Amino acid sequence: MNVHFIAIGGAAMHNLAIALHNKGYKVTGSDDTIFDPSKSRLEVKGLLPDTFGWFPEKITNSLDAIVLGMHAKKDNPELLKAQELGLKIYSYPEFLYEQSKHKTRVVIGGSHGKTTITSMILHVMHYHDRDVDYMVGAQLEGFDVMVKLTDNNDFIVLEGDEYLSSPIDRRPKFHLYKPNIALLSGIAWDHINVFPTYENYVEQFSIFVDSIVNGGSINYNEEDLEVKRVVEASENTIRKLAYQTPEYRVDNGQTLLETPEGELPIEIFGAHNLNNLAGAKWICQHMGIDEDDFYEAIATFKGASKRLEKIAESPKSVAYKDFAHSPSKVEATTNAVKEQYSNRTLVACLELHTYSSLNAEFLKEYKGALNAVDVAVVFYSPHAVEIKKLDKVTHEQIANAFERDDLVIYTNPEDFKDFLFAQNFDNKALLLMSSGNYGGLDFDEVKKLF
Repeated sequence: MNVHFIAIGGAAMHNLAIALHNKGYKVTGSDDTIFDPSKSRLEVKGLLPDTFGWFPEKITNSLDAIVLGMHAKKDNPELLKAQELGLKIYSYPEFLYEQSKHKTRVVIGGSHGKTTITSMILHVMHYHDRDVDYMVGAQLEGFDVMVKLTDNNDFIVLEGDEYLSSPIDRRPKFHLYKPNIALLSGIAWDHINVFPTYENYVEQFSIFVDSIVNGGSINYNEEDLEVKRVVEASENTIRKLAYQTPEYRVDNGQTLLETPEGELPIEIFGAHNLNNLAGAKWICQHMGIDEDDFYEAIATFKGASKRLEKIAESPKSVAYKDFAHSPSKVEATTNAVKEQYSNRTLVACLELHTYSSLNAEFLKEYKGALNAVDVAVVFYSPHAVEIKKLDKVTHEQIANAFERDDLVIYTNPEDFKDFLFAQNFDNKALLLMSSGNYGGLDFDEVKKLF
């Protein structure tokens, strides 16, 4: 099969391109710019375009399919040529469904936790040498790629993102997978540029639950009241199986999970991660993993990349970075670190980087998100606000949103860096939360502080 990717350099797109290449497909692609790690990975496989840009002449009747990425625009020259020729154009999730429609599809959805839960499931399967197809949104230890597709495996595990499918397909990605087995971890308003009201956002999860195939099942976090309401209100003929955070305790910086065989030391920590673990256990049992085998494997799980990832440690200090940026994720992550290191001063630095977090109206959702923190710092770039064509955000608006009089706010990357490097981290825990890099912060330099 001959497949061309429009916007091949995206995080998800380049992984799918590599997966198809590994499967034996002929793969080509275009993009106007490609950064690492996508660039290096494509180059190794011989899939990196010779020249960056859009070239309609690449689009011919010899192509069996076009995969269209979100980075492309509706007037993309290659897309217009493909439409003119009447070629089959797939969004990323549509193509994944085509590749998996004869498999048992396991889809992990939720505003938060989906990457971690998917990673936990794959870690357990890998530990027990159970080969499955998958798509996950983070690089995992022991896995070379983030997408794997075969003709042989019975199961495929898909991280179910609620963001849009493509420039010409405005449906959320997870509406297209038609799960046999599903999980819903949590609902907290996000992506307000696409879902302008909370009610509109929640509706997408109702559609997801209703998209589960007849006779399928959903495991859901009953501690999230919105999840509970959405799942229990669905009239879809599926099994509904609730889960909740298991019993655990923290002893001198070590999290101990209660199991039928006694306390189990685990690498991950925080109530939200223990809740994720409970969901992953259910899914693994659906996939044929016994409870004892699950616990044996999960004890060695260290977390997904950029999800409470430990970057430095000394006898009296520790530093983590985390992808958290939405209010619910920020609150869960800060609570977890404070619980784990209750006898240390927690310094938490949050970069407001996404469209939602830089929206003056949405800022109010951050109320209480940093309450567990001893030293709370927020960094944002006024230039990023301009690029996203949003109304100007002021220091006062941010301070009022978080409801902390002692909130430290930086807009200049150098000022933020000076603050960070002036700190004495003895008996402290540092938490860096961002989907960006604080205007160019070198994390390797930060490690030298510990």
